Amino acid sequence: MLAEKLSISLPAEAVAFIEAYRAEHAIRSRSQVVELALRKLREQNLEAAYREASGETDPAWNEANSDGLGDEAW
Repeated sequence: MLAEKLSISLPAEAVAFIEAYRAEHAIRSRSQVVELALRKLREQNLEAAYREASGETDPAWNEANSDGLGDEAW
């Protein structure tokens, strides 16, 4: 994986959390912890987008997609 070096400044409590999480989960580096956190943020954004998109149905689609039959049993 190609990586780009990046320098960031974080509050001491954020760095302490990263270090504690790294040690607790046997992660090799701070960078991997940050990468994991960013992956989780991306997943949250995708989940929110999917939820929003699932609520955007076109009522005409439901009508066109139905077979004209009710829910009665055969």
